[in-house]
Amino acid sequence: MASIKLIPVIDLKDGVVVHAKYGQRDHYAPIQSVLSKHPDIDSVLNGLLALHPFDTLYIADLNAITKTGNNTEIIHHILKEFPKVTFWIDAGYIEPQAFPRNYIPVLGSEYINKNSASYLAQFHHQCILSLDYGAHGEMLGETVLWQESNYWPNDVILMTLARVGSAQGVASKELQYFSEAYPHRQFIAAGGVRNMNDIAVLEKYNVKAILLASAFHLGAISAEDLNFEQKNTPAS
Repeated sequence: MASIKLIPVIDLKDGVVVHAKYGQRDHYAPIQSVLSKHPDIDSVLNGLLALHPFDTLYIADLNAITKTGNNTEIIHHILKEFPKVTFWIDAGYIEPQAFPRNYIPVLGSEYINKNSASYLAQFHHQCILSLDYGAHGEMLGETVLWQESNYWPNDVILMTLARVGSAQGVASKELQYFSEAYPHRQFIAAGGVRNMNDIAVLEKYNVKAILLASAFHLGAISAEDLNFEQKNTPAS
């Protein structure tokens, strides 16, 4: 368990942090959290960093992903405010560009639906790929993107949207398939993690990191849990 990196997720919509649930983005409501009294990103982020000194966080700009505006100004404010934290940013379909030093783009298969190989190649592996399962368990995006691992960057997320915020547990079937089909790869799991017991289950699926939000905001994973994990991480 100690070898798996935990990465908090912040979902932004209309300028506030929302509670992602089942991938039904039209119904996401402002977050209610034991870590923060307010749903603005500064309050939520400070609450997470008070819980544990995370060095990596994931931010999803849901407006940008759904093409209903964006939260770019807020995100760039956070990048400047926390220069020592690395942010994985999913802001929908974007062009390769000079990103801030602590910004790593996340590219989701849900919106890479054509010419995926040439699109990914433009980033020269300086990105993270998210292979997204839809609300009904369907693979989103071009089939070739799911099957040809030579197109993948070093870090690949397996995102099961139907399990996000669901408290249903991890997507064992999908993780088992990918860990067996690509044994030389380590994946990043996202969706359904409820507590430290679920994290322990993921050890056998060749998972290098986990994206999670609800478990932190509900208090299911505490500072004591995270401190225990850090103390028991083998020295490199």
